Amino acid sequence: MQSNDARTLLQCAVPTAAVGAAAVVVGAVLAGGKGALGAAFGAILVTAIMTVDLIVLVRTANKLPQIFQMMGLALYAVQFLLMALVLAIFKDTTLFNTRAFAFSLLAATLTWITAQTRAHMKAKIFYVQPEAEDERNPAGEKKASPAGSPS
Repeated sequence: MQSNDARTLLQCAVPTAAVGAAAVVVGAVLAGGKGALGAAFGAILVTAIMTVDLIVLVRTANKLPQIFQMMGLALYAVQFLLMALVLAIFKDTTLFNTRAFAFSLLAATLTWITAQTRAHMKAKIFYVQPEAEDERNPAGEKKASPAGSPS
């Protein structure tokens, strides 16, 4: 993982963790221990899914850049389906407060997406990778000297 990718991950995970912590506090105040547990589960779920997807997308971009856009769209579909599956599995649970879970899930998802958008807009990434000097000149060729100057 390149340093700009790690920076993007950090810039997404930190605000999401902060929103998750706030959601746990709000869940604890409004719904007790089950509210705190539901909010924590929602924030952790979003952070885990989004982190894995970002890592997969970065590796795809490095190894197979030609399928980068398709992989991004596929990963967003998988994220949606995974979260829908978890919501369907836990819709009638009494283990935790489902409202706190749902609101935490929503808040953490919106925070991650906003932070990721901001991180990509602020990143200074080359659109074209500059070539090294030896890549421009084939092996054995000397650099042409400017007109009128001795070699």
